[in-house]
Amino acid sequence: MTDALFVTLQVILAAIAVYQFSFSLFGLHKKKKKAHFKPEKSFAVLVAAHNEEQVVGALMENLKQLNYPADLYDVFVICDNCTDGTARIVREHGMNACVRTNSNLRGKGYAIEWMLKELWGMPRQYDGVVMFDADNLAHTEFLMEMNNDLCSGARVIQGYIDTKNPEDSWITAAYGVSYWYINRLWQLSRHNLQMANFLGGTGMCFETLLLKEIGWGATSLVEDLEFTMRSASKGIYPRFNYDAKVFDEKPLTFKASSVQRLRWMQGHFTVARRYFFPLLWQSIKERSLTKFDLALYGANVYIVLLTFLMPAVMFVDITMFNGPNIANIYGHLPIWLSYIAVGANIFTFILAMALEKVKYKKVYFYLLLFPIYLISWYPITFYAFFTQNNKQWSHTKHTRVVRLEEVQSKQV
Repeated sequence: MTDALFVTLQVILAAIAVYQFSFSLFGLHKKKKKAHFKPEKSFAVLVAAHNEEQVVGALMENLKQLNYPADLYDVFVICDNCTDGTARIVREHGMNACVRTNSNLRGKGYAIEWMLKELWGMPRQYDGVVMFDADNLAHTEFLMEMNNDLCSGARVIQGYIDTKNPEDSWITAAYGVSYWYINRLWQLSRHNLQMANFLGGTGMCFETLLLKEIGWGATSLVEDLEFTMRSASKGIYPRFNYDAKVFDEKPLTFKASSVQRLRWMQGHFTVARRYFFPLLWQSIKERSLTKFDLALYGANVYIVLLTFLMPAVMFVDITMFNGPNIANIYGHLPIWLSYIAVGANIFTFILAMALEKVKYKKVYFYLLLFPIYLISWYPITFYAFFTQNNKQWSHTKHTRVVRLEEVQSKQV
């Protein structure tokens, strides 16, 4: 029974790896033709902020410089349980500071849900709702790109999440490499195949009518993934806009990164339990590869967990019980095949950097430490499995003040 279980899981994990690698190849090509429309959609730009006085000012300046008619967008900063000068700084920049105080319902998802209710009660109603984090910087064409997609019929849109501080440390560089890979070989590949993309927590745009129709309802630790699964279950698929860039600040230290990623994995387990099987069943009934792909993405946290546990169990079996006593199909495969598999995995990250024309010199040096970042996901996911019922939201402190001009100058 144990052998049959292990062999089955090994075959499934190998098949998923081949599946994901095959899909990544469709991101090699970037289509150049796209529809352009004159500015006509109005936007409510929501910024989630909790004690962000050090960085929110730079974003306010940035949002004033967007290449979009000023009368077609308003900025609303959700000052969520703030105890610093975030609201004051927002008002000094002429933006709307919306103060929320609720010590029981804490977290970005709850803050957004509260803000949307406030928004629906205002005299002015908007065509779309755009969401940023307080540490972000948006490309000047961001709203123009969202306008193009809304006019083309998209209802949920995810922009290109880039890193504004990839050279600050080896951890920020690792985030940068990961996101370049995700944008190019995961998001763009699905976009090219006209399949669903997933939301990334910032740089998102929603049709107002859709939000009023189905509500927000995403209050878990990973509200972006939760809304992705909710909308997909209703046949509404997020679209990726490669040209709508938003630059996000990444944690500087391994400790801060671990806390953030632990929160992500805890939330992923919650969403996977709730949506994986219903979405998988829908994909079978409807013969929908798109829903199957999203269901698989939702279950990715369990894939990471199994990828960690199976070798660990085999190692214990060999070292403590004079094994191997458990079937291992990989042991019957030629060793060169293992090298190819590992090499292909590493190659995809380097390929993504080449395709994205990454110019940051320090990032290439930090690639030597990138495997540590990848391996660290395993113990983090393992710990998250046993603490997944911990719904306490943890705030990632942001301190890196960067202007859009600085980010773009380093990319040239």
